[in-house]
Amino acid sequence: MPPPERLPAPGVTVMGEREKYEQLLTKGELTVVGRIREASNAVLLCKVRYGDASTDCVYKPVKGERPLWDFPDGNLAQREVASYLVSEATGWGLVPTTVLRDGPYGEGMVQRWIEAPGGETPGAELLALVDGEDAGDGWKPVAFADVGEGRTALLVHADDPRLRRLAVLDAVINNGDRKGGHLLPAPDGRLYGIDHGVTFHAEDKLRTLLWGWAGEPLTDEARTVLAALTAALADGAPLATRLAELVTVAELAAVRGRVAQLLHTGTHPEPSGQWPSIPWPPV
Repeated sequence: MPPPERLPAPGVTVMGEREKYEQLLTKGELTVVGRIREASNAVLLCKVRYGDASTDCVYKPVKGERPLWDFPDGNLAQREVASYLVSEATGWGLVPTTVLRDGPYGEGMVQRWIEAPGGETPGAELLALVDGEDAGDGWKPVAFADVGEGRTALLVHADDPRLRRLAVLDAVINNGDRKGGHLLPAPDGRLYGIDHGVTFHAEDKLRTLLWGWAGEPLTDEARTVLAALTAALADGAPLATRLAELVTVAELAAVRGRVAQLLHTGTHPEPSGQWPSIPWPPV
């Protein structure tokens, strides 16, 4: 017989995983241990410690953000946090715990580090290039890609429910940079998406490698989640109040509009044709 469930003492609050990591990342002491040089903005690998708890994390100081022509300067970190909050509101937990705080180089985004199993290339088992026009069982076609020497190959992604959820989240937050290297399968089987600075624009900026479900009906699960998001984004709701501190009034209105549009059409969005639909470089 399993042991009886141990209940907390009266007045004692038991924190879940989300609350524990948010507390650790927000209140812990940040120590920089290295820099990820492949990133276009300043990305620092850190160790954070609070009491007896510690974890690896990524720190992106606002001062290290490279200006973009179509986004305001100095607020990519806020968009990363906003993406995490929307992900949490879906219940899917697709973005690692992310907070906004002061650090060794000023205010920035701090995010829990997710280690790929076995040191694999992030997303390697979720994306592939295949010869011919048939994606094959278990795969969804995206587009043909130039692979050099006058050859093309079909870019495909796995027909994976975790990716499908991420495709819905990307449509909601208007992700302009969903690359293969931003897909992180965790050792426990969960899938995370990272690098959400280029999100929440009021104009259509969706660029992704996850177009395989474009035009297909949304799952019942996705429709349920989107209906719940509608309520969570209403004026005065906690999520809407927090997002209003991180993105502009027009961008918050656009989030609501995208959720409403997804529910109205009942389908995954398709490329608009007015904006490059696949990020470059794709990895």
